[in-house]
Amino acid sequence: MRGPGGTRFVRLTPLRQAGLLAGFALALGWGVTSTAIVAIDALGGGSGADLLEQQRRLYEARLIEVAAERDARTRQARDAQARFEQVLGRLSTQQSLLLASEDRRRELETALEVMQDKLRRAFAERDAARAELAALEERLAKAGGAMPERVELDVARRTQEALVAGLERTAADRDRAEEIARKARAEAEEARRREKVLRERNERIFARLEEALTVSVAPLERMFEQAGISTDKLLRDVRAGYSGAGGPLGPVAVSTKAPEELDPDWQRANRLLGELDRINLYRIAAYSTPFGMPVRSAFRFTSGFGMRRHPITHRRQMHEGLDFAAPYGTPIYATADGVVVRAGWAGGYGKMVEIRHAGGITTRYAHMSRIRVKKGQRVSRGERIGDMGSTGRSTGSHLHYEIRLHGKPVNPMKFIRAARNVF
Repeated sequence: MRGPGGTRFVRLTPLRQAGLLAGFALALGWGVTSTAIVAIDALGGGSGADLLEQQRRLYEARLIEVAAERDARTRQARDAQARFEQVLGRLSTQQSLLLASEDRRRELETALEVMQDKLRRAFAERDAARAELAALEERLAKAGGAMPERVELDVARRTQEALVAGLERTAADRDRAEEIARKARAEAEEARRREKVLRERNERIFARLEEALTVSVAPLERMFEQAGISTDKLLRDVRAGYSGAGGPLGPVAVSTKAPEELDPDWQRANRLLGELDRINLYRIAAYSTPFGMPVRSAFRFTSGFGMRRHPITHRRQMHEGLDFAAPYGTPIYATADGVVVRAGWAGGYGKMVEIRHAGGITTRYAHMSRIRVKKGQRVSRGERIGDMGSTGRSTGSHLHYEIRLHGKPVNPMKFIRAARNVF
C-alpha cells in the first residue's frame, strides 16, 4: 500500500484470506436472503389481496343474485296466493250452487213421487168408474132403458169424464215435474263437472306452492343448522316482535267450524299460509342473525378462532374471535339487525361496539379508530358502525370480530360459511 510516508506492505496469511472470504460470503448471503424475503412477502401479500378482492366481488355478486332470486320467489308466492284465494272463492260459490241444485233436485223428486202417487190413485178411480159404468149399462140394457137407471148412467158418464180430465191434468203435471227434474239433474251434473275442474286446478296450484315453499325453506333451515343455532326460540322471539294482526299471511277464516271439520282444500290452504308465514319469519331471523361480513373491502385473516400464541404477551391463550387486517380507516359494518348496547372504550378491546341481536346473540367489533353509532341506537344489517384502527392491545390496523351466544364465544367462521350459499 503506497501512502504519503512511503510504501507499506501488508502480508495476507491464508487464515486472513479465509476470514475475508467468509465475511464477504456472509454479507452477500445476508443481502440475497433479505432481498428474497422482502420480494416474496410483497408478492405474497399482493396476490393474497388480489385473491381476497376477487372473492369479495364474487361474494357480493352472488349476494345480489340470491337477493334478486329471493325477491322474485316472494313475488311469485304472493301472486300465486292471490290467484289461489280467487280460485277458492269461485270454488266456494260453485259448491253453494251445487248444494242448492241438489236440494232443488230432491224437492222435485219428492214432488214427482207425490204426483205419481196421485196419478196411480186417479188411474184406480178411473178403472173403478169404468167398471161401474159398464155395470150400469148392463143393467140398463136388461131393464129396457128404464129412466132412473138411465139417469144414473148419465151421472156415471159425467163422473168418468171428470175423472179422465183430472187424470189428464195430473199426467201433464207429472210430465212437467219430470222435465224440471231432468233439468235439475243436468244442472247438478254440470256443477259437479265444474267443481272437478276447479279441484284439479287447485291441486296444480297447491303442488306448485308446496314445491316452491320446500325449495325456499330448505336452504334457510340448513343455514341455521350449520351455524349451530336452534331456530325454535329464535322464531318465537321474532314472532313476538312481529305480532301485529292482519295481513296476507293470516289464516283464512271461511267457517265457524272446528279446523278438523273444514274442507280439505281449506285445511291445505291454511297449512300453506302457515308455511309462508314460517318462511317470512326465517327471513326476518336471518337478517337478525350475524350471517353478514363485517368488512367488505380487501382484507386478510390474520388470526382465527381458538388457541394461539398472543402476539404481545407471547403466551398461548384463547382467541375468542376473528382478526381482519386492512388499511387504517376501512369501513366496518354491522353483520345483522340489532341494538347497540355498548359503544366506547373497553380496555384491551380499545374502541369497541357491541350489538345485541335476536336469540341471545351479541357481536363485538374491537380496536376501531372511530365509532359511528351510539348506545341504544338500532342498526340494520350492512349499516356502517365504525372505522378500522389499532386502539387497545393491538399490533396494527385490524378488526377483532366476536360472536357470542348467551354470553359464550362461538366461532364466527361457522356463520360466514353457513351463509355462503344462501346470501
